[in-house]
Amino acid sequence: MAEPSRKVLTRPALNKAKPRVSKEQIKPKVAEPETLQIKIDSLAFSLVGAAQTVAYVLEGIALPQALSRVFTQTDASPQARGAIQDISYRTMRQVGRVDALIALMTNKAPEPPLLYGLLCCALTLLITENADEAPYDDFVVVDQAVNAAASSPNMVFAKGMVNAVLRRFLREKDELLTMVVKQAAARWNYPQWWVDQCKSAYPQEWQTILSAADTPPPMTLRVNQRLSSVDNYLHLLKQEQIEASQIGPFAIRLHKPLPVQNIPGFSQGMVSVQDAGAQLAAVLLDVKDGHKVLDACAAPGGKTGHILELAKVELLALDVDKKRLDKIHDNLARLQLFATIKEGDASWSNWWDGQQFDRILADVPCTASGVVRRHPDIRWLRRKTDAAQLAVTSSRILDNLWRMLKPGGKLLLVTCSIWPIESENQAKSFAERHSAIRLDAPGQLRPTSEINNEHDGLFYALFQKPEV
Repeated sequence: MAEPSRKVLTRPALNKAKPRVSKEQIKPKVAEPETLQIKIDSLAFSLVGAAQTVAYVLEGIALPQALSRVFTQTDASPQARGAIQDISYRTMRQVGRVDALIALMTNKAPEPPLLYGLLCCALTLLITENADEAPYDDFVVVDQAVNAAASSPNMVFAKGMVNAVLRRFLREKDELLTMVVKQAAARWNYPQWWVDQCKSAYPQEWQTILSAADTPPPMTLRVNQRLSSVDNYLHLLKQEQIEASQIGPFAIRLHKPLPVQNIPGFSQGMVSVQDAGAQLAAVLLDVKDGHKVLDACAAPGGKTGHILELAKVELLALDVDKKRLDKIHDNLARLQLFATIKEGDASWSNWWDGQQFDRILADVPCTASGVVRRHPDIRWLRRKTDAAQLAVTSSRILDNLWRMLKPGGKLLLVTCSIWPIESENQAKSFAERHSAIRLDAPGQLRPTSEINNEHDGLFYALFQKPEV
């Protein structure tokens, strides 16, 4: 899956060029206003961290990398990191709505970006419709948001404005929300082009697809068949008083997410965290003991591990991103499994030894439009033209890999996209170019938030190479 790297929001104006001034225009320095000292375990501290994270994302940095940068800069405690991450993810799911609210309640986009991010985060915490689900009381959010502004030399000047905007929202909440949800971006919390494209692709299901990303995703585990079974692992969870349900052949959904270090058997490789839809890949690939297998875009190694759990194969895990290869190493070490791990571009052959494979898994680069529930920043980082550009790259990869497949072998095309240009259209075009035999596979899985049927939006197409 390609990493998102672009922003599409236009508020606020980021990286704005400063006008040149002459020495005569420079005014004498005035005393900086005093800032407030806030405690590291306060909501105000977490709001500042989340505001900086949001500002980074709107500048084009993916959410996990933005959080990592903030954690390093602030030296936040584990408790504060959890709160910063929670607020950041909540906010990314509400950016369209809070952006419209800020535009309605302010004369111009608040600057600097840190201030804009603070308003986004605070409004997100106030916007919860069900009071029982609100993470904090309204008066606490307002008070701590003002303290957050007062704690930063870049925002202290605007603490009065922060207080006024948030209090106005609470007074006029119903009226303001009624006004902004008339805008598609605010109603669905997606860019307008995304909403339009989804309507076009899925005229009967578009609302359900968009709504599926409104809530946090479930924590789904994959049971390692070499070490346990679904029934045995469910029994273990019951002994630990952890509620869970089976939702797939190897998939278990925890009713409440847990830190991985608290999941029984995780460190010993008994289970892995993997979406139920993504767990279909290794099964569809139909691997057998002794097969020579290529996982062509393998990082971070979830599907690699699952293949090795199902059969004793000779597996090459390839990825173009050298830094992400470490994640494959770590995952396989925890699972006590082995594969040859190599840096290489699947659209080239300079890494290939000329020996053809029995099975090839091609989880090709895509917009990741099917996993926005897990990665809510993607919708704000992608551009309308990205799908077509990535489809060209994926097509080149598929053509290159096809010649590396043995006659009679199988290639599984996987994307985590819901856009036809990256999925069904790509599959049809590939089959026609190579006279590939298309076998049974699920095709397009729409993202769903139905209880016990929750999974991301993925696409599967399975091809067999004709015998010579």
